[in-house]
Amino acid sequence: MFALSQDGLNKVEKELKRYEAKESAIIPALYIAQKENGGWINEEVIQHLAKVMDIPDARINEVFKFYSMFNQSKVGKYHVQVCTNISCALNGSRELAEHICKELAVKPQQMTSDGRFTVSKVECLGSCGTAPMMQINDRYYENLSPESAMNILRNLK
Repeated sequence: MFALSQDGLNKVEKELKRYEAKESAIIPALYIAQKENGGWINEEVIQHLAKVMDIPDARINEVFKFYSMFNQSKVGKYHVQVCTNISCALNGSRELAEHICKELAVKPQQMTSDGRFTVSKVECLGSCGTAPMMQINDRYYENLSPESAMNILRNLK
């Protein structure tokens, strides 16, 4: 059963005190919980946060399911998110995502057999002027070609 560490609980409590409405602390609390749960969130995490924050789990789920930065399943050490929204798609991001998946021998949302990479197609990452782009964990890589993207990934191994 998932439970936040004491440090995690302290951080969530601090976030709850920052805002007039406790619902405003949902996003930071989800980040804290995701980090403590190995990079993803499941129903146990949602239920625990609901209890800790005294917010209905349905309300936390609404936020969790809306944002792509919260992982709904386990991800590899490196979570490769390729923006496939319109600006990036017009500049080859869908083909880029297919190339990366082919090279890593996975389908979108799958983890490589060694647990190092998960590739996800996601909506806008806010870098439309530098398309195509990808985000690996918390870092952006822009103006990519299939070759430059694979060079970045090879250097992470």
